[in-house]
Amino acid sequence: MKFTKPKQFTKLEHKEIYWNANYCLECDCKLEIKVREFSLNVIGLPLCRKCQNWLNGLDGTTTDNALTLYFALKARKVKAELEKFDGFKKIDIAIPSVKINIEVDGKHHNTNTKQAFSDLQRTYHSFLKGYFTLRIPNSLLYDDEMTEKTADYITDMIKKKSK
Repeated sequence: MKFTKPKQFTKLEHKEIYWNANYCLECDCKLEIKVREFSLNVIGLPLCRKCQNWLNGLDGTTTDNALTLYFALKARKVKAELEKFDGFKKIDIAIPSVKINIEVDGKHHNTNTKQAFSDLQRTYHSFLKGYFTLRIPNSLLYDDEMTEKTADYITDMIKKKSK
């Protein structure tokens, strides 16, 4: 699958945290200037070649909103994993070090009874493994300010849980 820059990335492109980064947002390796510039112009995020290929290789089920939150967390140095399989299901964003799963949900997760019950079952299975599931509605990720606030709150939760 060819990666298409989510519209949310376009809104985040002006952020100094991305434009001034000399490291890969995904793996933390140092970026060559040309690789950084290409990545920022094409993807909207500072990624090394390997991580650009990883992003291009995603299977297409990752939503733009999940990617936006994931990279907002990575910019805050959160050790998050995207689309982690836990043996029962794929987690949108997992933070194994503090046993937090993050699911980024559209409105159908609240309006469709079957989907809502499926979500409850998924939360239950994670709970049995000691994980807390945090459900983030898409509406918190539609604009830059709310995305940043959401990522800040989640980062604060992680720091407090780590203590």
